[in-house]
Amino acid sequence: MKDSIRIDATADERPESGSFYGTAILLLRALLVALIVGSSGCATPERPPDSAPPVQISERTWQQVDSDIANASSTATESARDYACVSLDHWRSLIQEHTEADFIPWFGSYWTQQWLTYKMAWYKLGAEEGTDPTVKQLAAYLREQYHERVLAPVAKEIDPDVIREQTTEYYVQNLNKQLQEIQRRYGVPSDQFDRRIKDIFAIALAPHPDHTASLYQLVHADPIARLPAYEALIAQIRKDAGGTGPSEDRISPMAQQVSEKLAARLITSGGASAAAAVVGGIPGMIISLGAAGFGAIENERDRPKLEALIRENLNPALDDMWRDLMENPATGVMAAVYYLSKQIEESLAKTTPQPVEFEPVPQGIPRSDTIFIQDKNNDDEAPADNGYEDE
Repeated sequence: MKDSIRIDATADERPESGSFYGTAILLLRALLVALIVGSSGCATPERPPDSAPPVQISERTWQQVDSDIANASSTATESARDYACVSLDHWRSLIQEHTEADFIPWFGSYWTQQWLTYKMAWYKLGAEEGTDPTVKQLAAYLREQYHERVLAPVAKEIDPDVIREQTTEYYVQNLNKQLQEIQRRYGVPSDQFDRRIKDIFAIALAPHPDHTASLYQLVHADPIARLPAYEALIAQIRKDAGGTGPSEDRISPMAQQVSEKLAARLITSGGASAAAAVVGGIPGMIISLGAAGFGAIENERDRPKLEALIRENLNPALDDMWRDLMENPATGVMAAVYYLSKQIEESLAKTTPQPVEFEPVPQGIPRSDTIFIQDKNNDDEAPADNGYEDE
């Protein structure tokens, strides 16, 4: 019985012993966890990531970037020229269609010829003695009719002024895409690349400060039409271009031939009238013959010759208009593109790479780990790309 009791008493003491050891184990575990956390904290970098030194771009890299920007502008200019050429070809085809459908039939009609005859008589009547403004005034009237019957209706579908703006926008969009590719190609950080193109002038219309814009402003304007400097550039080109139409050199010979034909027809179509006797002289004769006019049958007989005459003069005039719109660097549809491209090229030639601020390199770090940018005061002292000085 005593043995049995002793055994039970030993069994009762074991839980107390087990509780002691369990507590010790828990304390040991807590200590281990604390040690692990403490050692992890020691492994944390002393300097946060955002304080890392900025990427430094070498002088040679900036030179390559500048060269690629110039090439990108040239490529964008050629693409814009192709775009403008296609648009202007469409414009010319519409001009030809309206000329054949409206202007030539109007010019060759009986009533138009009658009206031109009366106008010529009126021009001569109002002329001072010793002068003959008939050709000049008749040319102005024909230009006015050509604009009203051909150029204005075509402009509602496709306007050279609109082609100029669309071509410029096409150039800017193309250039912007290439700038993004250049940045990625050389791994230039966005902030440094943006700072670079902010130093490149794209528009500089002195003296108004709002009429100046950097390449950065040009490619980031959305829409570009709201950029004050761009608005001023387009307005200036439009002002210099004036209106589109046949030149005086092309329309005056046509007016001269028309005037001669009308005068010859007047002379052979009738005789002097009572009005001629009252007025007397050449003005009276012109009034009389102009009033007499000529018959519709005679007009229909001569109509093919009249229409051939107008085509003979208008086709070269249309070629002149197309050529001037396409080739004139100051007023054509490529005028704004040529200006921007030239301005960017000249600005790149003047721009000197500026140093980028960065933290001093700690002693002991090999120079191959550091890339230098251009020294604007002495290019000869700039280190080579590999970071080591030439031996």
